[in-house]
Amino acid sequence: MSEAAKAVPVTGERPGTFPAKAFAAPSANGLLGPITIGRREPGAQDVQIEILYCGVCHSDLHQTRNEWEAFAPTVYPCVPGHEIVGRVVAVGKDVKKFKEGDIAAVGCLVNSCGICSNCKAGDEQYCENGFTLTYNSEDKILGGVTYGGYSDSIVVDEGFVVKVPKSLDPAGAAPLLCAGITTYSPLRHWKAGKGKKVGVVGLGGLGHMGVKFAHAFGAHTVLFTTSPNKSADAKRLGADDVVISKDAAEMEKHKASFDFILDCVSADHDMNAYLKLLRRDGTVALVGAPERPLPVAAFNLIMGRHSVAGSAIGGLRETQEMLDFCGEHGIVSDVEVIPIQEINQAYERMLKGDVKYRFVIDSATLKK
Repeated sequence: MSEAAKAVPVTGERPGTFPAKAFAAPSANGLLGPITIGRREPGAQDVQIEILYCGVCHSDLHQTRNEWEAFAPTVYPCVPGHEIVGRVVAVGKDVKKFKEGDIAAVGCLVNSCGICSNCKAGDEQYCENGFTLTYNSEDKILGGVTYGGYSDSIVVDEGFVVKVPKSLDPAGAAPLLCAGITTYSPLRHWKAGKGKKVGVVGLGGLGHMGVKFAHAFGAHTVLFTTSPNKSADAKRLGADDVVISKDAAEMEKHKASFDFILDCVSADHDMNAYLKLLRRDGTVALVGAPERPLPVAAFNLIMGRHSVAGSAIGGLRETQEMLDFCGEHGIVSDVEVIPIQEINQAYERMLKGDVKYRFVIDSATLKK
């Protein structure tokens, strides 16, 4: 990102913008605190949303602390948040899908090129010409960088806004915009469902949604965890079985029996242990993002024609499909709602795994 882009002011004093309250990280080692940012006035195709709730994703912590510097260096001040649910308060003259009063949501993307083969296929998350992330991405309209959902308002092109079913609790629905779609998309892609045995590795923000979706799809769902005390909760969420991954004998019982394993762990762990559990043509798909490469033994791939894959979020069409599915089946995230003033404590608790299973910010507390 250019130095000129970084220098753009963040207040709402620029022409064509209005002020919005937000919380931002001032530096890699600074605590998040209040700030006023500038949101663009809605254009013809824009939807203005009063944010009601915003989920707290582990990537928010990584980004605010510049832990992904090699991949996506953080521009400060950084306003995180890409699990946004709110109420539509204004729409541009060309907007067709939304009206004032609708409950709408914004996930990890707010724009893409729209013309590459991936975008045309509905896979904007793999845009070949560069998508625009909800925060810490080049703002191609205002200049500077985009600011996320730790705020009281956001303005987004209608093509990147999705509808939230009325049956869903808006606080519980917020994490569906990242944790939900990140697990729904690969489970759908690899056809998890009736007659399939599906594993989910790790019971955190991602893993608990993976268990819920795999169960709802009708798959025989097995949770892998290093913590025996998570067994009861895993079964409450929909797991048919729980395997303690540190127990070699338990792992051996499931050898060569899985069609698909969704790996939700972001820490170092033994991939080979899970590859040995796959049936012929089975796949382990990574949605967690360990800091260092994970060694894979060649024969664990060769013997059984096994695959290791990865998956990002879903595109906009699939995200709407996921929300509709959740509306039909009553699926939301298990959340702990917090005031924005507790975000720094929430980050520290998140590092310790002290949340079941997602923090969600009550944006009304920005007014305090």
